[in-house]
Amino acid sequence: MNVESTYGAHNYHPIPVVIAKAQGIHVWDPEGKKYIDMLSCYSALNQGHRHPKIIKAATKQMGRVTLTSRAFYNDRLGPFLKKLTALAGMEMALPMNTGAEAVETGIKLARRWAYRIKKVPEGNAEIITCASNFHGRTTTIIGFSTDEDSRNGFGPFTPGFKVIPYNDIQALEAAITPNTAAFLVESIQGEAGVIIPSEGYLKQVREICTKNNVLLMLDEIQTGFCRTGKMFCFQHEGIKPDILLVAKALGGGLMPISAVLSSKEIMSVFTPGSHGSTFGGNPLACAIGMAALDVLIDEKLDERSAKLGAYFMKRLKELNNPMFKEIRGKGLLIAVDLQKEAGPARKYTEALMRNGLLAKETHEKTIRFAPPLIIKKAEIDKAIMIIRKTFTQ
Repeated sequence: MNVESTYGAHNYHPIPVVIAKAQGIHVWDPEGKKYIDMLSCYSALNQGHRHPKIIKAATKQMGRVTLTSRAFYNDRLGPFLKKLTALAGMEMALPMNTGAEAVETGIKLARRWAYRIKKVPEGNAEIITCASNFHGRTTTIIGFSTDEDSRNGFGPFTPGFKVIPYNDIQALEAAITPNTAAFLVESIQGEAGVIIPSEGYLKQVREICTKNNVLLMLDEIQTGFCRTGKMFCFQHEGIKPDILLVAKALGGGLMPISAVLSSKEIMSVFTPGSHGSTFGGNPLACAIGMAALDVLIDEKLDERSAKLGAYFMKRLKELNNPMFKEIRGKGLLIAVDLQKEAGPARKYTEALMRNGLLAKETHEKTIRFAPPLIIKKAEIDKAIMIIRKTFTQ
C-alpha cells in the first residue's frame, strides 16, 4: 500500500486491503486472510475469479496467437461476434476494450447515423443523457456527467448533450427535437447507488424513441450478462435497444473486452478507416469472451442471479437493522442506503473488510453488494452473518 501510494497517482481511495490471490467468490491477502468478494470488480467478475473454463480457453489461445490487429482477419473474431450477437438478439457487433470505449463508439455511431440516415444537419446532432449517470471517464463522457468530482477541472467539455432527470418520461419527451440522435441511458443506474427505474419505464422509453426516430442506446456495461436476473436487464421489460453497450463480465475477469451491438442498417455508417482499435477484437480477447459467454449460459447464471438475489434481499430485510434506510436491488445487484445518523458508509465498508467481507460504498450513504453470480446460498448466509456482526459492532 505504501509503495503504491508513493509511486501511483492518487485517483483512487481503496479499501485498505491487499489482494494477492483469488478463486471463485473469495480473495486472500498476502497474510492468508480470506474474504468474500461482494464487489465483483463492479460486475466484471460475474463468473467468479479465475473460472477454470475461462482460464483454460485463455491458456489454449495463448499457445496459438494472441494479437494480430484488425489489419488482418483472425480465426476467433467471427465466431465470437456470431455468439455475442445471437445472445443479445442483435445483428452486428463492433468489439473494443473498455466500457468507456464502448460508450465513445456508441456516441460516434449515433451521431454518424443522425447525419447519414436521419439527415440531421451536420454538426447539430444531440444526444440526451440522464442526471446521475455513469458512463465512463473520458473527457467527452464526463462532460455530460452531473458528478462534480468527475467534472471539476477537466473542461472545456464536448457540446451536443442534453441532461434530463432519470426515470422521467415527460422530461424525455420535452427534450427531443428534430436534431435528437439518441437517448443514452443505463437500464439501472449502478454507480448512482443501484437506482432502479419505475416498472414500465424502459418500455415507455422504447415507444417514445421509436415514435420520434431517436436511437435508444442502452448502457448495460454493469447490468448486462446475468447480473440482474436476466441475460440483459432490458429483457425484464421485453424490449430491444437500437444500440447496446456491453463490457465488464464479457472479459470473464481476465481482460477488458467491450462491444457495441446494433442493426446492420445502423452499423453500416461505419466504413473502413472511420473507427478502430489496435487491441479491439484480438484473438485472445475473442477466445476469452466466448468462454465467458459459455459459462453464463451453461451455468444458467441468469437464473441463479434472480433466485439468489431475491434470497439475499430477503435475508438483508430480515436483519431489521435500524441503520438501514432502504434496501433495493434486482438480481444480485443490491444496495443498502444508510440512515443519516449512521454516519458515512465508508466506515462500515472498512469494518466489513476487517470481518472478512469486501464491499464498496458509493456516494456517502450507500453500500453496494454485488457478489459473483456463482455464489451459493450457504455463502450468502455467511455474508449475512458478517453483515449482522459488523452493524451490531
